[in-house]
This record gives sequence, structure tokens and C-alpha cells, in this order.
Amino acid sequence: MYHKTVPYRIFNVINTVFLIALSILCVVPLIHVLAVSFSAKSAADANLVGLWPVDFSTIAYQKTMKNPLFLHSMWVSVLRTVLGTALTLLITFLAAYPLSKESSVFRSRTFYSWLFVFSMVFNGGLVPFYIVIQKLGLINNFWVLVLPSAVNTFLVILMLNFFRSIPKELEEAALIDGAGHFRTLFSIYLPVSLPSIATIALFSMVYHWNSWFDGLLYLNNSNQFPLATFLQTVIIQQDMSSMSMSPKEMELLSQTTVNAAQIFIGAAPVLIVYPFLQKYFVKGMTLGSVKE
Repeated sequence: MYHKTVPYRIFNVINTVFLIALSILCVVPLIHVLAVSFSAKSAADANLVGLWPVDFSTIAYQKTMKNPLFLHSMWVSVLRTVLGTALTLLITFLAAYPLSKESSVFRSRTFYSWLFVFSMVFNGGLVPFYIVIQKLGLINNFWVLVLPSAVNTFLVILMLNFFRSIPKELEEAALIDGAGHFRTLFSIYLPVSLPSIATIALFSMVYHWNSWFDGLLYLNNSNQFPLATFLQTVIIQQDMSSMSMSPKEMELLSQTTVNAAQIFIGAAPVLIVYPFLQKYFVKGMTLGSVKE
């Protein structure tokens, strides 16, 4: 009966309209970038493109996909995202499990909890961090894109809180059957933690894919740049010299359309992966796992 009341119906209508308007505001800029990438040079340079391409053209995508630096930077980003996400998930999983225990079980839990929180709130600054990276020999090294961000305190806390919501009876049953902590972690906690794992994986993937400052700071060779750093340098410098083009192609190709094409290609992987992870963003996978 509550769902049939007039106030609830009014709230439902207002909430639906608001969410639809918010969704449109998020999608419209992406549609505009896509339209610009498929438009002719004259229309793009004159800002005549709205939500539909003007004088449809695919030359920006053709030249972008033939650019060896762009393709190599995309491969670097893919490799960085896969390795970085896998390493972050492993470390987060291993760190959150002991921290989710009570102090009576893990006596040093309070100390390590405060240590993690301290590292999240305070840091030494950019210069000391750069010196540490330099002393470790990671300058101009691919692993500088992966190792410094392997531990994310926020993600550890997120996984820790999820572990605390898992019924203790599951772990007790595993321990009674003779399972150790590692067996319990990977055989009991891992299968019921898919919502939290999907959330952490998505956060980590988006961070690694969109991160550009670390590549610009720690890599001196543009051939080692990840995609986000490559796009940042191209868009800021307005330089198309990496594309081998004839004078006729230069007349047909605009920096605006090239930037739009590269931005859309760079955003496409996240747009493709997100729907597959979204189905796990549902809490309650442990409901019914413990019977009275």
C-alpha cells in the first residue's frame, strides 16, 4: 500500500526525471565528441558540429589507427591496466583479510590500521616521492606506472568493511574442517566477495587507464608513454607530426577531429568493460549462505 500513495508516486516521478536529466548531461558530451570525430575539417574548425556529424568523414580514425605511437601507447596502457589491476586486487585482498579480524585474533590490527590511515591522510610530497622513485631505479621504467600505485588504502578499507559483513559462521565452518587462513581466504571469502572485487577492479582500471601525470613525470621517452599521457601531450601541444600525412591529407584532416577521435578511442575500453562489471554491483550475495 505504501507504494501506491500519492506522495510516493510524486517522489518517484521527480526522482525518475532527475536521473534521466543527469544521465543525459553525462552522455551528451560524449556524443558531441563522437560527432566531431566523424565530421569534416571545415565544420569541426568552425564549431558547427552539434550532436550529429557534419560532412561525415572517417579520415581522423584512419590516420589515428595507423599512427604507430598511438598504437604503442595504447598497448602500454592495456598492459599497465591489466598488471596494475591484478596486483592491486591481490594486495588489497591479502591486506584486508587480517585487518578485518578482531584485535583478539590479530593483536597488531590496531597498529596496522592506523598505519594505513596515516598513509592515506599524510604524504611526503611530490619531490621526496620522486627521489624515492629515482633511488629505486624506476625512472624510465615501465614498472613505475604499476608499483607506486599498487597499494590503495581506500580500496583496502572498502574490502575490509565488506569482509566484516561476511558471516563469521562461514569462516568457522572452514576452520573446523581443517582449512588454513589462505584456503579460507581464497575458497570462502573470494567467491562471496565478487561485488566488492568488481568495484575495486573498476576503480583500479579507471585509475590506471586515465592516469597521465605519472607517465609525464617519470618517463622521459615519449615511446614509453601510456595512452593518457600521449593524448595529453598531443592535445596540449597541438602536434600532428607523429602522423605521416601527405599535403592533401593535411588539408582534409583537422587537429580538432584527430583529438576527438583519439579521446573517444581512449574512452571506449572503459565504456565497454563497465557494463560487464556493473552486474556485480549488487550487495547481498551472502544472503542465505548461513542457515539457522
